[in-house]
Amino acid sequence: MNICIVGTGYVGLVSGVCFSEVGHNVTCVDQDDKKIAQLIAGRSPIYEPGIEELLVRNQNNERLRFTTNLEGAMEKADIVIIAVGTPAESDGSANLSFIESVAREIGHHLTSYKLVVTKSTVPVGTGQKIKSWIQEQCGKMAFDVASNPEFLREGSAIYDTMHMERAVLGVESEKAKELLIELHQPFDTRLVITDLATAEMSKYAANAFLATKISFINEVANVCEQLDADVTKVAEVMGLDPRIGSAFLGAGIGYGGSCFPKDTQAFIQMGQSAGYALKIVPEVEKVNFEQRKRLVMKAKQAFGLEGLRGKRIAVLGLAFKPNTDDMRAAPARDIIPMLTSLGADVRAYDPIAMQAAISYLPHITFASSWQEATRDADAVIILTDWNEFKELNLQELKNQLASPIVIDGRNLFEPQLMKSHGFYYDSVGRIKIEIEGESYEGTSYRGSRLHRQKLS
Repeated sequence: MNICIVGTGYVGLVSGVCFSEVGHNVTCVDQDDKKIAQLIAGRSPIYEPGIEELLVRNQNNERLRFTTNLEGAMEKADIVIIAVGTPAESDGSANLSFIESVAREIGHHLTSYKLVVTKSTVPVGTGQKIKSWIQEQCGKMAFDVASNPEFLREGSAIYDTMHMERAVLGVESEKAKELLIELHQPFDTRLVITDLATAEMSKYAANAFLATKISFINEVANVCEQLDADVTKVAEVMGLDPRIGSAFLGAGIGYGGSCFPKDTQAFIQMGQSAGYALKIVPEVEKVNFEQRKRLVMKAKQAFGLEGLRGKRIAVLGLAFKPNTDDMRAAPARDIIPMLTSLGADVRAYDPIAMQAAISYLPHITFASSWQEATRDADAVIILTDWNEFKELNLQELKNQLASPIVIDGRNLFEPQLMKSHGFYYDSVGRIKIEIEGESYEGTSYRGSRLHRQKLS
């Protein structure tokens, strides 16, 4: 098939390289001249494992092209896919200005039948708006509009596309259904065929539920801390129930990124517009933000009455998750300003995201390695679960630090292991390891009788 994709962000670019990889002829369109030149040169503007290899291979095989010319890209296309951004407005609702602009331009250049597919995450009813915007430009020219929402995870988006567990096809005609079935035939995936509105709703419902699982296990973790229970074992028990499943039950500092924060807010606004005030999802958002504050309080409590003023804090991890450089709604963007507002001197390191982080966190020091970040630091705070941090040499880490204090927002290490290395270790939803009989920076760390009993 001949495919035209408008937008070369995460969704558009990943879809383009993967559709070309399975044999479709794909032309990706973007109005950014520099980005298109970069893509033609075989360099991806986003960090995503495996994407440049597919990018180069499929350009060399002449199945993948990049251009700023939408009219030319549409000419031979069977399907035109809209994959532009829908950023949040100040009230949380989705901004559809890019969608409208693209839809009107598609209509302006329409000279033969096309199936116009929305892959961007859009509120229910957007498909009907797209139909109107196109029709206003093209008159009686035949076309169909369909919804085919993406369910990609940044950092594993290539894998998720090539091994998609389901494809939702929101269609209004038999012809549209046949074209979308043909598009997805190489992926050997389960097809869910439905109407436009249901397809649009499915993405919001799925993301809101996953966000709810994250906030729920974080609330469980907070109670576990009060009762000296271990949230990781609680989550293991829960996850073994097939009705619940183990995914998204990792307690930590909450969700971030380009999807969950934006989509939960848009879902809340969509409900209000429809005359129904959602009750669970707004609380999910509140819990998510509170987790950031709780981690800062853990860091503050580690120093007792001294607090964080004047303390050098090493932050490991800036991206909202590993295997991406995405800083959108990253916990680091909330946590680091909280630390600096309390007087901490922050030195941060991330394997990939530091360049992207500079514009969001301009008033901190960036290190070129975890060793540089932690050298002579009074404490280290872990915000992203990169493999590099999971594999830290703990003795080397301890030798680097002025005080052996680790605040782990991602539960990377076992408390018993950290105890054996002599760390003060506080994580999420698990027992806190305190140092007995030692004093650092004038602060004494003494384990409670209960802690000593549980760790003996």
